[in-house]
Amino acid sequence: MQLKRNIILLPAILVLLISGCGDVERGSVSTSAASAGLKAAEETAEGTEPKTTSEPKRDYKQNNKQKCPDAIIEWVDVLMNNDIKYVRNYEGTQEVKADQIGEKVGEVSYMLSDNACSDHITVNGDAAFLPVGTEIYELKGYRPEFRVVANHSIYEVSDNPQAQTVGNLLDIGGRISKVSIESGNDGSFIRYFAPEAAMVFEEELLGIKASDFKEIYAVTSRTKNEWQIFLRVHLQDGTSLRMVFYPEANAIHPGGFGTEKLKEIILSQKLAHGK
Repeated sequence: MQLKRNIILLPAILVLLISGCGDVERGSVSTSAASAGLKAAEETAEGTEPKTTSEPKRDYKQNNKQKCPDAIIEWVDVLMNNDIKYVRNYEGTQEVKADQIGEKVGEVSYMLSDNACSDHITVNGDAAFLPVGTEIYELKGYRPEFRVVANHSIYEVSDNPQAQTVGNLLDIGGRISKVSIESGNDGSFIRYFAPEAAMVFEEELLGIKASDFKEIYAVTSRTKNEWQIFLRVHLQDGTSLRMVFYPEANAIHPGGFGTEKLKEIILSQKLAHGK
């Protein structure tokens, strides 16, 4: 009997440990999508990532269930729209109310779960678990390149090839209220950045060049003695997003490769009180 191997796929993503840790299972997510996305990205960066294209090559009406002979696939809750890949933000947001929903920006054309295999070519309209026909909307107050709404849930950018800087990638400039450090084991709170450190963090972060996770992984996977610092960026509207900093590579995800000042600020807050 041929042994099947488990593959966690994040269609052409990165996605980092932004909002939690643990394993992701369909229908029972014990962590943030970002955290699952990072694990997925590490596997896809090693060669299991499906190709992506903005031009559909299939008949979306043929949404037939098919068997995948090469793997048991556990999809991360993602969608792709307007050439941007998004991942659902589980822990840092709440269900979106009707008055927060803006204009329609897309619609799900294909559900990956139970239909796509590991060689799937990701295109606009693909979603892991959202049914065909699910409408995608703007989230009022944010650029749709950063956050969109589908099925009353917030999906947050994981990869935008058009973003030049982190400020372009993440629509959080002038919105950050606090920055905190979290446990990499269970996501529990450790401490807040000092207010002045949080201000410098925002200024340095938003100005760096945006890099996708494959670029970051290419460096961190070869960096000796690499470790991780888990951050949560709290926004003024009560939502948040999780980020991961790699000190040896001086890289942050989602984001890019940091400045020496950014590294200094993060390490100083991590090592405060000797912890």
